[in-house]
Amino acid sequence: MPVKKESVGQVRQKNVALILTAAKTEFVTHGFKGASIKRIAERANIPRANIHYYFNDKTDLYQQLLTEIIVSWNTSFDTLSVDDDPKTILTAYIHEKIMHAKHDPDGSKIFASEVIHGAPILKDYLHTEFKQWLDEKISVIETWIEQGQIDAINPYHLLFLIWSSTQHYADFNVQVLAGFGKEAMNDDDFDEVVASLTSIILKGCGLTK
Repeated sequence: MPVKKESVGQVRQKNVALILTAAKTEFVTHGFKGASIKRIAERANIPRANIHYYFNDKTDLYQQLLTEIIVSWNTSFDTLSVDDDPKTILTAYIHEKIMHAKHDPDGSKIFASEVIHGAPILKDYLHTEFKQWLDEKISVIETWIEQGQIDAINPYHLLFLIWSSTQHYADFNVQVLAGFGKEAMNDDDFDEVVASLTSIILKGCGLTK
C-alpha cells in the first residue's frame, strides 16, 4: 500500500511547530536578547535556512511564539457570555489556567519576561486587541454583578487575581518549590492548587462550592 505524502500545508505546520517548540526553550533559557537563531536550529535539528524560510527574523519568530501562547490561554474564555453560569465558567477557567502553568510553564515565563521588560513586542497588542478582549469580559462580569449572580467586586481585579495566582506556579516555580521543600510538584500538588484557588476566588465572588 503506497505511503500517503504529506501536503505542503501539513509539512509547513509540522516544521513551524517544531521551530516554535525549540524557540520556546531557547527564549526561556536566554531571554529575547540572548536567544540565537543558530541554537534554535540546533535544538530543532534543522538547517538554519529552514527557520528563515518560515520566519523573517528573530523578532518575527518571538512575536509568533507570543501570539501562540496568548491564543492558547484565551481560547476557552473567548466565548464568555452573560448567559454562562459564573460559578461554572470561573471554576473551569481557574482549572485551565493552572493546567497551563503545569504543562507549559515556559510559555508563561516568556510572556512574563516580555511584560516585565516593558512589553516592547506586545505593547501595540496590549493597547488594542487585548484591551478590546478584556473590556468584553469585564462587561460580562459587570452584568453578572448587576443581576446579583456574584458580589459587587471590581471585575478587573478579579481577572488580574486569577491570572497572577495561577501563573505564579509557573513564573515563580523555584520559590514555590523552596516553600514546599520539594524538587518538583506532582499531580496531587496541582490538584490542591486548583482546589484552593477555586475555593478562595469563588468565595471572594460570593459563590460557594
